[in-house]
Amino acid sequence: MPDLHWRKSSYSAEAANCVCVAIAPDGTVLLGDSKAPGTTVTTTRRALHDLISAITPDLADHNF
Repeated sequence: MPDLHWRKSSYSAEAANCVCVAIAPDGTVLLGDSKAPGTTVTTTRRALHDLISAITPDLADHNF
């Protein structure tokens, strides 16, 4: 897999523990947690959108 550009959650500020996200060239979304280095969860943009929408309905119309 090519080098990915990982982005840190803005909610993490300067904290050491954070959630990071990267988008692979094929569109796969990768999620990582600094508390579990080397471990990633892969999903699709649609599945991540559906999860976030279910957890926070006020973001349901946001385009991820």
